[in-house]
Amino acid sequence: MNDSTHDMSVWGLISEASLLVQLVMLTLVMASVISWYLILWRTRTLSKLEKQAKQFRHEFRSSDDLRLLHAKTRADRSPASLASVFLSGFGAFSQPHNSDAVSNQQDHIERAMLVNIGEQEAEMEKGLSTLATIGSVSPYIGLFGTVWGIMNSFIGLAQVEQATLNTVAPGIAEALIATAIGLFAAIPAVIAYNRLSARNARITALYYQFGNELVTRLQRVGQPLRHQQVA
Repeated sequence: MNDSTHDMSVWGLISEASLLVQLVMLTLVMASVISWYLILWRTRTLSKLEKQAKQFRHEFRSSDDLRLLHAKTRADRSPASLASVFLSGFGAFSQPHNSDAVSNQQDHIERAMLVNIGEQEAEMEKGLSTLATIGSVSPYIGLFGTVWGIMNSFIGLAQVEQATLNTVAPGIAEALIATAIGLFAAIPAVIAYNRLSARNARITALYYQFGNELVTRLQRVGQPLRHQQVA
């Protein structure tokens, strides 16, 4: 084989690929960069939420006065995780009601917390749909580039009188690089999507468990706290 004709290194094959195949490769590289950005961003965010949840749950269980905890938590301008769920639930508990029925008040507290948990759950799911799209579409984009490259190789092969391995190998090799890049973009995205979704589910379950724990504790506090003024 004449090295001056075909550079069989990876970069050489990419530079000699057709324009469409190069565009496919560039698209896949950009998808991989976006995927890794989302992976690092969401991993850091979820780790922060898990840490905040554990800290506030410990603080909640060790607190004897929920009014003081509420005042302290409300002083935080950007409460997150369980602190936000607590504020919504205790805020609903402290509001005056026309009916003194315990069940009506409990429903009001639970609805307030469910709304808050739903909002936080939607926030935690940001970026996951993009990861899922990258994970499912990237292999097909890479396959498209491979098919196009191989098609061009066989078209070029038909124009020569004598077909040799040296003639067809560079075109097929550069086409297969597109598939490799597609898998490189897709595999981490799929793995990260599954792991992040599982972490979201665990955090959400923790929120619901805390909500039940808060309702139970408020029921034990009962009537006296309901009429106390919240600071």
